[in-house]
Amino acid sequence: MADWIIHLIEQGGYWGIALLMFIENVFPPIPSELIMGAGGIAVARGTMEFWPLLAAGTIGSTLGNYAWFLLGDRWGYNRLEPFVTRWGRWLTMRWSDVEDASSFFQRHGQWVVFLMRFSPFLRTMISLPAGLSHMKHWKFLIFTFAGAAVWNTLLIYGGKWLAAYFDKMHEVASGVIIGLAVVAVAAWLWRVWRWRV
Repeated sequence: MADWIIHLIEQGGYWGIALLMFIENVFPPIPSELIMGAGGIAVARGTMEFWPLLAAGTIGSTLGNYAWFLLGDRWGYNRLEPFVTRWGRWLTMRWSDVEDASSFFQRHGQWVVFLMRFSPFLRTMISLPAGLSHMKHWKFLIFTFAGAAVWNTLLIYGGKWLAAYFDKMHEVASGVIIGLAVVAVAAWLWRVWRWRV
């Protein structure tokens, strides 16, 4: 099954990577670790190139985060709160999460947009308070692009490292890839099922 996932990534090409990374930043269940990690395996196999893969993944990540930024920037607190209250279950996001992220953003400044690209918890969430505080668009895009590029580089190299063991230890490597996918989807389903407003 892991080969099938990698094959899908390869077949989708760089446009497919960009789209998946965009979706990953808008809708929770698809982990960037799986997408870019599988891309790294494809690079090691010679079916994808490092720089186009990095560019596609980083552009997709930046655009996905920019969608959340624009939502905060254009809607503001008054229009955003009913949206999060209504759809928060499926986004696994409460309004209190937005308020906490906004407080964090205000305490630590705009640099957190760059630094949170390496955090599994606030990576996408930090885009909303950046938009709500009307951070300059160009600055948000530069910080997001730079942070996503570093994160994606690490994931690609992680995938390349995994590829070295993929053929020798196919079952273990397959288990790692499948495990990432299952854990990510299961965690999202658990949060949806256990949701409390």
